[in-house]
Amino acid sequence: MNQLADFVKERRKQVNLTQEEFADRAGVALTVIRKIEQGKTNLNMEKVNLVLRMFGHELAPTNSKEIKK
Repeated sequence: MNQLADFVKERRKQVNLTQEEFADRAGVALTVIRKIEQGKTNLNMEKVNLVLRMFGHELAPTNSKEIKK
């Protein structure tokens, strides 16, 4: 999987929510959660940020040279 998918899935499970419950609390459609957790790449960044804000995070531009792989 990818880091975003793993992060969201692990955090959602830590707070003991189903995908449906989490989608409802984040204010997004269930399909958004499923796409994120499946590692899909055609995601709406606004929707992804709604999900990430549930955990105090958001997407932001980064310098790829600074990312440790």
